[in-house]
Amino acid sequence: MQRALRFTRDRNEVPIVFQLLIYPGLDDRTGSTRPAPPAVGHFMWNASANRLAWSSLLGVSAGSSRVPAAAVPARVATVAGLPPAWIGVGALDLFVEEDMEYARRLVHAGVATELLVVRGAFHGFDLVVPDAEASKQFSASWKSALRKAFATGKAV
Repeated sequence: MQRALRFTRDRNEVPIVFQLLIYPGLDDRTGSTRPAPPAVGHFMWNASANRLAWSSLLGVSAGSSRVPAAAVPARVATVAGLPPAWIGVGALDLFVEEDMEYARRLVHAGVATELLVVRGAFHGFDLVVPDAEASKQFSASWKSALRKAFATGKAV
């Protein structure tokens, strides 16, 4: 299993110029060994769904000590050398804390990072209510970051 979990970053086969992370799940421990705060993770994606998804992907129980660190972004030893990132998440999304933590790690490693936390938004809010002003602003922000990344080869 370890061999199968070598990612593009580690293989150096494809140059990665940008991370566009739209409410990403980055930590298998969220909702398993780390309970979510009471106000988050109740809409669209919850702790139970997260445990099932990570356990299915990893082939071991989410949050366990048997999880290969390289398979979970929150568990990798270093994020140094990663490309610039745009991370967007809703304040009520189950992933809000792990996304903010990942952004903090990137910034501390010197990786250009933009983090957008949308007040009152849940996981997938922009798909459920695409015409809401918050959804329009969210989409405009990630699209702008993506345009910049590919227009210049650099981002954020």
